[in-house]
This record gives sequence, structure tokens and C-alpha cells, in this order.
Amino acid sequence: MNLRALYGTDEPPRSGRTLSCGPAEATLQDGQLRHLRLDDVEAIRSIAFLVRDRDWGTVAPQASGLRVERDGQGVRVGWQADYDMGAGHLSAHVTMMLTSGGLDAKVEAHATGTVWTNRTGFTVLHPIEGVAGSAVLVDHPDGSRTNGHFPDLIAPWQPFMEIAALTHQAGSWQVTCRFAGDIFEMEDQRQWGDASFKTYNRPLAKPWPYELAEGAVLTQSVSLSWHRQPAAPAHPSPRTAVLQPRFPQTALLLTGAQARRAATDPGPLRRIAPQRLLCHLDASAGPITPDLQTFAALQALCPGVAYDLELVAACPPGGDLQAEFAAHAAALAASGLRAASVMVTPAVDRQSVPPGSDWPACPPLDQIHAAARAAFPDLPLGGGVASFFPELNRKRPSAGLLDFITHGLCPIVHAADDASVVETLQAVPHVLASGRAIAGGAGYRLGPSTLAMRHNPYGSRTIPNPHRLRLCLTDDDPRQDGEFAAAWTCGLAAAVATAGLTVWTPAELYGPRGLVTDDGTLRPVAGPVAALAARAGQPVGPARVADGQAVLHLGDEVIAANLTPGPAITPWGATLPGFGWRIGRSRDLHPAPSALRSGPRQQGPDDEER
Repeated sequence: MNLRALYGTDEPPRSGRTLSCGPAEATLQDGQLRHLRLDDVEAIRSIAFLVRDRDWGTVAPQASGLRVERDGQGVRVGWQADYDMGAGHLSAHVTMMLTSGGLDAKVEAHATGTVWTNRTGFTVLHPIEGVAGSAVLVDHPDGSRTNGHFPDLIAPWQPFMEIAALTHQAGSWQVTCRFAGDIFEMEDQRQWGDASFKTYNRPLAKPWPYELAEGAVLTQSVSLSWHRQPAAPAHPSPRTAVLQPRFPQTALLLTGAQARRAATDPGPLRRIAPQRLLCHLDASAGPITPDLQTFAALQALCPGVAYDLELVAACPPGGDLQAEFAAHAAALAASGLRAASVMVTPAVDRQSVPPGSDWPACPPLDQIHAAARAAFPDLPLGGGVASFFPELNRKRPSAGLLDFITHGLCPIVHAADDASVVETLQAVPHVLASGRAIAGGAGYRLGPSTLAMRHNPYGSRTIPNPHRLRLCLTDDDPRQDGEFAAAWTCGLAAAVATAGLTVWTPAELYGPRGLVTDDGTLRPVAGPVAALAARAGQPVGPARVADGQAVLHLGDEVIAANLTPGPAITPWGATLPGFGWRIGRSRDLHPAPSALRSGPRQQGPDDEER
């Protein structure tokens, strides 16, 4: 296997170990118990002891002493995890016991020096398919109970607080998950593209970062139990209901510096041939005139593309919004750039505002959009965020004042392993269904949606990645250089195809999130982006992402992508290599065209010989 061709890095995917007892089966990988299934129905996506730093980055532990022992009761697992926290150190001993009727996970962690953390403790993930919108019983520490439902559309704030236990149905099993050692609450991780509901400790309303002082001892436990109960009717997952959807236009993000490079060699842009360029302008960092002039120079060379403005405006409290936006409009007119639309977002909204935190001072969005409308009366006006869906969901614009709304996506906010990144594609239809509810009758454009993160709304910086590892919150993901990014982008296209978007933005033109390398060659991901751009406006047929496979019908063609490292067979009988993709004709389909048919099962990143 050529790791660099597949993943853009020589770092191999992490292997896992399968554990089973009675009806239960799970994978132990990197200190997490993943994909706990009961009779092959996923009940819990993950149980993990996690440590987060001041920027919400997940601290990678140094694990040692793994022991896996089987006896008459079940499977017992234990290991040591050490976390380097700069001025302090955290040493944790984790144990898990899997039996035919449940699982017990415990941790005891000791602090040396001073440990500053935003969160340290057990995290439990519930899956979303068949769970979103379904019933859940919540036990609280005071003995009270709440009969509720997992959110259908994505909740902007925590759906449940002060959790002692959660009980839900997984197929023919009723599953109860109990927590001890701290106050737990739940957040809807679909907001960030994760395919899970997350229950975590230490409420966000409490101050963070917080200190674990020298000698502090942290103890927590999570206990699962299950018993058979007649299966409830499956709850359909949230989906947008768009009649006769057509595939959206393709946009590429472009900065002023990238536009200058494109003007010296427009060949790659012409070969990819997107319908639109999303021109980033940060008015809070200085005058926008130089970048506008650069975009205008590129437009003179490449006039057949729509140039959309992404305008991050200063919008200071008490400032003159009319004067601010009039100045921007005058700069645009003087540059000679013929803009196709303008999306306006205040600079402070690039940062996330977690529950319990104070909102930064900012004029009301209605006033900002009214001033922008007056300044740009002849341009379609957009609102939303230059970051991700949580920021839009928590600060919703008045869609009636706008022609379109927008936000981006990034699959490495909470986890960066290959399986988790692929699983984010399950959450995309949920995100778009919730976004469509916010947009109402306005248009809906999906902003930059790349493996790596251009800006970190949840901390002070994106995480540097000099060793080209699989890292959360980094602005440079090595998989952008490999076939992995091409397959994931095909999966993203299938996930968004039926949502009625008018525009999607799957890449930048250059840079670590781009289609073109520093030496001017096209990355593998440029292939599917160019192919999908050429098919804008095609009627969308069946689209499916499941079981590591993606299939998208566009007109009389079918795009198939393999989201696994092993080979697979397309619906028309061709063999796809790991993370390969191909376009076929509908008339050549075999009798079951809705999904790829897997070839011989290959050992993947989550598997190990039993």
C-alpha cells in the first residue's frame, strides 16, 4: 500500500482490536471503545477519556501497558495514558470491562505540576442514524427524570443538562448509560459535522480553561447496561425535501494573494473551470482596495467566472454602518471588479460563542444587513458566517432580509482519524436540513468545506502540523495531497446533492486546502472537483453515502467513490482501488445501482485480527 499516494503522509492509519462478549462487539482503538454494536446495531459510537487544551485541541496521550484479558465474565481492558500539558502533566489509568450485559469504564487521573484544560473526562457519543428524533429517558442527579427526544433538527444549545443517565433504544435492545464523577451534559455534535450526540463532563457554563492543581486526583466512571425490548419504529433521519434537485454550481475560495498567483498563470483555474470564485475580503484587517484590484485583474484574464465577495466587515460597536459599507461599495466601484454577489459577516462572528459565554459587542445583524443592502443595492446579498454551522445556528440572521445564507464545513474539529472523517458525511444531510430551516425561502450556499481548517473559531489559532499527521483543528491536513481527499469530496458531493444548494465550495484554489500544489501541479482532488463543476445543473437522481461507499446519479451518469482503503466494485462492474472514484453511464448499471458492491473485505484502519 502506497501510504503517501492514499493519504499524503507516511503516517499509517491506526489499527484497532475487536472485543466481543455475548451480543456486544466493539473496536478498541487509540484509547477509545468505538462502534459498540448489539446484534450488529450500533448502540454507542464511542466511549473515551479525553483531555482538551486551552484551544480545545485534543491532547494526544502517550499510551502504555495495554492489557486485554478474557475470563468467564467477559473482556477486561486496562492501560496507562500520560498527557504532556506544558507546565503540567496528567497521568491516567483507564479500565474497561465488557460483559454480555454491559460495560463499565473507569478512570483515575493524577496531576503533576499545574494542568490547564478546557475539558478533561469521559466523553460518550451516541450515533445519529436512527437516533436523531427518537425517544430518550434522561435521569438527573437529583433523582428526577425527563422523557424527551434526541433533537431532530440540530439544537444550537445543549439539548439535555445535568445528566446522570441516558436510556435509548438500539434495535431490539434498550440501552442505559450512567455517568459518575462530575456533572454531565449533552451537545449536538452534528453542528460540527460529527455523526454523533456527545455527552461530556464539566458544564460549559463553568469557567474555562480551568486548573487541575499539583496532586489533584480525578475519578470518573461510565456504566452501560442493556436488555432486550421490542424494537420501536425507526425514526427517519432529517433530510431536506427538495423536489427535482439539480447539482449546484461549484465555487473555489480565493484570497487576494492567491488571485495574484492565478493572474500570472491562469491555466489551472481554466482547467478546473468552476462556475464561481469566492473572493475573501477581510475589512477588519485593513483596506480592501488592494485585494479588490487583484481580483479585478484576474477577472480581466478569466471573465467567464462569477466573482462573489466574502466580506468580513469590522462593524465596531457604535460605529457608522452606513459610512463603513458605503466606503466598501466605493472601493468596489473604483476597482473595476464586476462582483456577482456579496456576503457580509461581522468580524467578531468568526469566533464561536459557547454556551454560558458572553456575546461580544456587535451591532444587530438586521442593522448590518440593512446597511449592506443600501450600499450594494444591485447585488444579491448574503448573510451567515465565514466559519461553520454552529456559529450560524447560534446567531441566526433574518433570512427575509437576505438573498442567501451560507456557512462552511470542516470534518476535523473533534476527531481526525480516517474513520471519523468519513463518518462526517453521515452528518452533512442533517446539517443541511437544519440550515434549510434557517434559510427559509432564501437561497442556500455551502461555503468552504475542506479537510483542513482555514480559521479556528474555537481557539486562538489553528494547530501547526509540521510532521504531517492526522490532527484536529489544523490548517494543513496531509490527506489533501492524497486520493483520500478526492474520495471524501465525492462523498461530500453525494451528501449535498439532494439538498437544493445553489453553490458548494469544496476547495481553495491554492495552498494546503487547495487543488493546486506549490509547484503548480494538480492534486488528485482536482479531478472530481473539475468533473463535478462540469456537471453543474444536472438533475440529481439517487445519492447515497453508506458503508464506506458513495454513489451519485447526475443526469444519465453515475459517479462512484470508494471511501475505504481496500478495493470495491462500481455499480457497472468496474474495480475501484482504495479511495478511487470513477464516472459511468446509467445504462451500464447492474441490477443494484444504489451502492458500490464491496470486493473481498480488506483489513482497514479500524480492524485487527481477532
